[in-house]
Amino acid sequence: MPASDLIYDWNRVEPTYQTPGRRISLDDETLRDGLQSPSVCEPAVEKKVELLHLMNDLGIETADIGLPGAGGTHAEGVERLAREIVEQKLQIRPNCAARTHQNDIRPIAEISQRAGIPIEACTFLGSSFIRFFAEGWTLDKLLQLTEEAVTFAVSEGLPVMFVTEDTTRADPDTIRALYTTAIRAGARAVCVCDTVGHATPDGARAVVRFVKRIIEEQGEQVRLDWHGHQDRGLGVINSLAAIEGGADQVHGSALGVGERVGNTPMDQLLVNLKLLGWIDKDLSSLRDYCEKAAESCGWTIPLNYPVFGRDAFRTATGVHAAAVIKSFRKGDTELADLIYSGVPAGLFGMRQQIEVGPMSGKSNVVYWLESRGLDATDERVQRIYDRAKSARGVLSEEEVMALV
Repeated sequence: MPASDLIYDWNRVEPTYQTPGRRISLDDETLRDGLQSPSVCEPAVEKKVELLHLMNDLGIETADIGLPGAGGTHAEGVERLAREIVEQKLQIRPNCAARTHQNDIRPIAEISQRAGIPIEACTFLGSSFIRFFAEGWTLDKLLQLTEEAVTFAVSEGLPVMFVTEDTTRADPDTIRALYTTAIRAGARAVCVCDTVGHATPDGARAVVRFVKRIIEEQGEQVRLDWHGHQDRGLGVINSLAAIEGGADQVHGSALGVGERVGNTPMDQLLVNLKLLGWIDKDLSSLRDYCEKAAESCGWTIPLNYPVFGRDAFRTATGVHAAAVIKSFRKGDTELADLIYSGVPAGLFGMRQQIEVGPMSGKSNVVYWLESRGLDATDERVQRIYDRAKSARGVLSEEEVMALV
């Protein structure tokens, strides 16, 4: 009997989030929005290329490869990434951020033409009254900018995603006016942004449904995107709510890097979409993606970070470890993965780890030794067990080996 059949799953009793019944795609923002974090380092372009390949290997559909309007080496890096996609025949599709201004859009068109690949122009501008008040904007001015920018991008042969910042704090009339203008000007994708992480799942679902109705009223084939931030720690659950509300594509960044406390973590989003059965992707290289992002950006993965933190699948507690060990003894790795874990480690290229510490039983020590091909003699087990009971924390590999 599969171990999963032994679990009564309350998640399926009264599910709020229904299977979408359509393909859900993902946009990776690590190399643009993610780099706005004040605590990351700008990766060398070679590291960006490596990350782009890992995104492609994970089946992520699109990636924001930068804002070439910034000019200089940044624009050169954008072109390098675009050429890499073409030359290596990667499946991932590129997009670039741009303000609603020709000076930002024109470099995207030029790089697209030189590299020989379509690059979606993600033209963005603010939409909330609080931004209007602070910036001295008027809606008429923003509608003019929207129409001019989208029309220009389309005339340059670029696919356009029209992005409204702070959509989750904007009023319905402003949202309707901006998106209607963008769609009529030729945008074939629109993006709802929770720029400051204001939304709850109810808010995310509601605003996406509202924008979905605007699209339907226009009668055009327009993709609907969701872009979320982590200020309330709701990035992943808001993305699921946005999908339920009608989003076709959701955005994230590796390990959630991004401005302030970051964007929706792409890795956690992939894990949850996989476990829900909403995507069918091979995520065995997801650990490599996270580790490469951390290395490239000078980022530290927290010890207790879901799935890919050091402690995600470690246990030193006697009763927990005993259950995992018994499962291993049965030769059932699936059972070992699920007995004390809500996430199957093996599905993501990881494995359960049994450690030895103050809360451990002798079975921890026996398993630790045997899993390393060492004899678990009574004397050896007792010596390690006694030391563990007087320790302040989990014994390191070196400490246990010294006792061996």
